[in-house]
Amino acid sequence: MPPERPSTPAGDRSEALPGDLPETLPDALARARRTRVVVVGGGVAGLTAALEWAKVGAHVTVVEASQRFGGGVETVVLDGIAVDLVADAFPLGAAPLRDLLDELLLRDAVEPARAQPVWVAGLPATPGGAAPLPVATLLGIPANTWADDVRRIIGWRGVWRAYLDRLRPPLTIGFERRLGALVRKRMGDRVADLLVAPTTRGLYDLSPDEIDVEAAAPGLSTALTRAGSLSGAVTDLLPAAEDAAAQAPTRATLRGRLSSLPDALVARLTDLGADLRVATRAVALVREDERWEVALDADAAADQAALAADQAAAAVDAGDTAAAPADVDSAAPLPADVVIVATGAGAARTLLGTAGIAVDVAAPQPSRRDVVTLIVAAPALDDAPRGRSVYPVAATAESSSAAVAVDQPTAEWPSLAASAAELPGRHVLRVALPADPDRTDEAVVALAAAQASALLGVDVGTPRAAARRTVEVAPPASALGHADRAARVRAAVARQPGLGVVGAWVSGSGLAHVVADAVAEVDRARGVVLWGRATDRR
Repeated sequence: MPPERPSTPAGDRSEALPGDLPETLPDALARARRTRVVVVGGGVAGLTAALEWAKVGAHVTVVEASQRFGGGVETVVLDGIAVDLVADAFPLGAAPLRDLLDELLLRDAVEPARAQPVWVAGLPATPGGAAPLPVATLLGIPANTWADDVRRIIGWRGVWRAYLDRLRPPLTIGFERRLGALVRKRMGDRVADLLVAPTTRGLYDLSPDEIDVEAAAPGLSTALTRAGSLSGAVTDLLPAAEDAAAQAPTRATLRGRLSSLPDALVARLTDLGADLRVATRAVALVREDERWEVALDADAAADQAALAADQAAAAVDAGDTAAAPADVDSAAPLPADVVIVATGAGAARTLLGTAGIAVDVAAPQPSRRDVVTLIVAAPALDDAPRGRSVYPVAATAESSSAAVAVDQPTAEWPSLAASAAELPGRHVLRVALPADPDRTDEAVVALAAAQASALLGVDVGTPRAAARRTVEVAPPASALGHADRAARVRAAVARQPGLGVVGAWVSGSGLAHVVADAVAEVDRARGVVLWGRATDRR
């Protein structure tokens, strides 16, 4: 449960504000309190956007088609352990996310990752077929091609080819946008295939040729021109080994698991008087008389009404009569001055289409993955013999039954490891596979266990418990062309007053991107409502 905080006084949905604001503030607050906002989608992006509006006193309704809030952030109990099923980490140091965690009183729950390497498996010339990624790399690009941990993976032939990077003329530097093409041109196929490709596929589910150099590694092209070689550019951008930044963790989770974030967002929105509905599907956006109407699926609305009735009955049985909801027609269209579409790409395209907005049909279709969480009894994993994650080389990963990545969260998160260790040798694994709707859950779990055994080099046996989730993989912000596509989407949406779009498919994947984008998008729209002009802090 999120920490308790002082309640907002009844009838006042706005946050406390400093006293040195302009004289127009009373008018702005009055406009905010007259503004009705409907957020379609209850993942972290939608909940963050809803909170940004609720804090200024707007009437906020969030409708979520599934039975729960949180989107890709989901925690369940398997074999007595609370585990995150898909997303389980965020980058440390991202300011908007850090500010949100502070606001929700979650800073003390932040748990930095334990230092563990990432391994590459399926290496043809490496003893055991696997090795840890070299320490001094950027997206798998080595700073020192002669280092032992680089040579172990690419071999002497690869080392000599990569060394040519230092000898190539600088006139060819700085003009290649595709990461894969740049690495092959400068350092050769072995660096691209055995170091860079496993990294980009494991992190982003994309090949190096689908990654934009400057978006993925800002400053790399400039450093290339300055240093005269790709390895020199990486050396310039990496912190020195003795620097504190090189030793500090870069990833974190939340003790109690990552669903503490959407839980805290829901609690704060409830405190601010927002109307939060699950099992409620928006099916159309209609613009009439300078306002929006959000049409709801009648069958889904009936399910939501039944769910609300069950929750109210349970609250009354528990003696909490104040928790009984008001009598609301859950199938009635929702009037709105502002609508924020915060769903996945497919649902967003459909919903925006009902408002006459055609979203970039040329955009690549997002891939789908079966993400399988396993609880295994495997004492051989106690020392994390292959680190926190194992990424296969591309030739191994291209099979429809091959894992894209295997993670060992108990190697990375001390609190999770402590929970699992209540039974000796117990571990949590997460396996990403190409989605296959024809495979049964039992078949997918068996395949995940087999793939985990192969990539970890340890027989994990029959899982004690397992869960499967099929997810749509949003592109990273570093995907080639992503920024241009997102800008076109935003431009098309902005032509309709009072309409916005947030979520990983426009912001880029990852909690830090999602939160920063949602805050910026609401800030822009809120400026129009409150002050009559757009603001944009992206």
